[in-house]
Amino acid sequence: MIDFTEDIEKSLKVLHEGGVILYPTDTIWGLGCDATNEKAVEQLIELKGKPQGKGLIVLLASERDVLQYTASPDLAVFDYLNTTNKPTTVIYEHGLGVADDVLNEDGSIAIRLVNEDFCRHLLKRFKKPVVSTSANLHGQPSPQNFSEISQQIKTGVEYVVNFRQNDRFPHPASSIIKWVSGKRIIIRE
Repeated sequence: MIDFTEDIEKSLKVLHEGGVILYPTDTIWGLGCDATNEKAVEQLIELKGKPQGKGLIVLLASERDVLQYTASPDLAVFDYLNTTNKPTTVIYEHGLGVADDVLNEDGSIAIRLVNEDFCRHLLKRFKKPVVSTSANLHGQPSPQNFSEISQQIKTGVEYVVNFRQNDRFPHPASSIIKWVSGKRIIIRE
């Protein structure tokens, strides 16, 4: 097993202090911060150059966590997620308990449950949702691996995770679906 204890500890320190990390997710490399901290979210949006009001994906470790940050989700979505092989982000209709800029304009929230070891450890220890937006400047292509991330992004964060920096094979972005009245609406395959 790979030891990423030091990366977890340093990432947790930055997240608790309201900073931004650059980290490998279950999909592509992401910029992350405490999704409940308004100032941290604003700092991340500014670094990325992303327009406000567009919402951000958050990562959570368990189905129980989803219930804490959404109002009345349809539990059938969890059955669907158990049938998917690709990491899937779900847009739930009513987000709760996160910074305003994490929510979409309609109040919905995009959440992905992660199975990847590093992210699960980080989320379980942090005990709050962590933002996950692609590690690129707004309008630029998403980096397929660490070597494609711009220097501006790398130097603009408080901590860069070492784990998986040498990974060279491409990681695709997640699928995105919206779950409405028990039906799946595909946003991105």
